[in-house]
Amino acid sequence: MRTGRIARKTAETEIVVDLDLDGTGRYAVSTGIGFLDHMVEQFARHSLIDLALTVTGDLHVDQHHTTEDSAIALGQAIAQALGDKGGIGRYGTAYSPMDETLVRVALDISGRPYLVWKARFTQEKLGEWDTELIEHWFHSVAQAAGITLHVQLLYGQNNHHVCEAAFKGFARAMRQAIELDPRKGGAVPSTKGQLGG
Repeated sequence: MRTGRIARKTAETEIVVDLDLDGTGRYAVSTGIGFLDHMVEQFARHSLIDLALTVTGDLHVDQHHTTEDSAIALGQAIAQALGDKGGIGRYGTAYSPMDETLVRVALDISGRPYLVWKARFTQEKLGEWDTELIEHWFHSVAQAAGITLHVQLLYGQNNHHVCEAAFKGFARAMRQAIELDPRKGGAVPSTKGQLGG
């Protein structure tokens, strides 16, 4: 079973994440930020990762801690579920169209976290979620999970479409990268014999 569970409590947030990499895309998400919930649900559905994520955060301050800490906990749970990463595809790429928008996502579960973000938003909020926090969410997930992640908006204007295409593209690329390849016989996909470090 490739599962992960993270319970994380600080003075700013209290978070529980449970996930199964070999799921069917079931989800139960509650962060207190409606648009973030919607995006994480899209991630679960399109990656086929079963995901339960509950956050109680200091939203009376702002949305930063809830966004960042939930992404860190999710990334940690993904890393935990991947274990030594034996047998995985490792790489994933997805083109994610949504109406007038097209986003390209490429990633490597390398153990070397890095984010290249080439997207932009022209409004300050989506629902009640601050759009400046979207890049930060991806950065935090990539750091905690040990993923090299490239997200690029190729074209598009609608802010909702840009954000949703990025999350769906990330999900589809992750689905590809975490899939077990029976030809690998459980071997770690690196000539070094390990990923990261």
